[in-house]
Amino acid sequence: MKGTANFKILLLVIAIAIVVGMLFYSQNMINRLLAKEREVVDLYARSLEYLASEQSSAGDISFVFDEIVRAIDFPMVLTDAQNNPIQPLRASARNVSIDTSLSHEDQTALLRDIIRSLDEQNAPLRVALQDTIVLNYLHYGESDLIRRLRLMPYIQFALAGLFIVVAYVGFSYIKRNEQSNIWVGMSKETAHQLGTPLSSMMGWLELAREHAAGNPQLSETVVEMGNDIERLNKVAARFSKIGSRPDLKQENVREVIQGVIDYMSRRISRTRKVIDLAIVTPGDFYAQINRELFEWVIENLMKNALDAMETPTGRISFRLEQAGKTTTIDVSDTGKGIDPKFHKDVFRPGYSTKKRGWGLGLSLSKRIIEDYHRGKLFLKQSAVGAGTTFRIRLRL
Repeated sequence: MKGTANFKILLLVIAIAIVVGMLFYSQNMINRLLAKEREVVDLYARSLEYLASEQSSAGDISFVFDEIVRAIDFPMVLTDAQNNPIQPLRASARNVSIDTSLSHEDQTALLRDIIRSLDEQNAPLRVALQDTIVLNYLHYGESDLIRRLRLMPYIQFALAGLFIVVAYVGFSYIKRNEQSNIWVGMSKETAHQLGTPLSSMMGWLELAREHAAGNPQLSETVVEMGNDIERLNKVAARFSKIGSRPDLKQENVREVIQGVIDYMSRRISRTRKVIDLAIVTPGDFYAQINRELFEWVIENLMKNALDAMETPTGRISFRLEQAGKTTTIDVSDTGKGIDPKFHKDVFRPGYSTKKRGWGLGLSLSKRIIEDYHRGKLFLKQSAVGAGTTFRIRLRL
């Protein structure tokens, strides 16, 4: 179980490492593209400085506008020395959308907003003559390609996260199905294996009853044997129900619990322990249950409570409550309690604090309540030396 958890953590760490690596790689590509764009803008600025000098010719101007400007695929606005848009406005901007239906003043205001936005992305470049006389300022932003590249790592991260979630859910679903098949197979096989010896024991019991006639002491023993065989038949019937949808009926939960208490009381008296078993809430409480399976859950909880009691005396109490469409049963004991660090493991198959035992009772009980009764079974509270309380919620 721990190995499975470590494997999941390893997969998560690897996935995060891959996403982080892709993020750094994408950021590196973005920085290189930004550097290329800045080189183009810088070249354009130097060209404007050259054109402003007396050395430029008509061929030079044609080269700048046909080769350099045409290569610019990112938003760019040219302003004068006072940072005002050059007139006409459409001539001062490239790859910038300006609504021509607006007035000249509104177009100018819109272009100023665009300039402020571009300056937030990149510092403007100065176009100066002999590095002293400022002619223009070049304001530029990021190309559509860079904006898409900036979004790519987040899209990749979202896709990787979605993949991890889907994989985890799928893995958990497959694992639950495997566990369910194991439960069903084991239960059916147990019911089958119990059937043959029980049939034989019932035959021997009839013979014992005939020989016990007239012997009170032997007759009492035979009666107790009959009760135990009947109990084994009920256990076999419980196992046979695992894997199939049981019939749920409206039952008096108090009566069902009291029946289990009566049965367990006779068995506890043989262990020389003095355990007080009581339903502390008066009145009748009803819920939709399968009587045989629900009795099994109560027995498992009581047996766990008895195993947790290290002293010869103790108490197991049942507190019932009905609110709205829910019936709640709290099963409390005065046992040794459970360390908080193990609370999350109590329903895990195989977990047990006993030297002997499979650690399946609570796991099976949880499955019966939640899968078959569509209710809830959970550890309400427990502490070392302060006892334990389990809570069952059932539909009314």
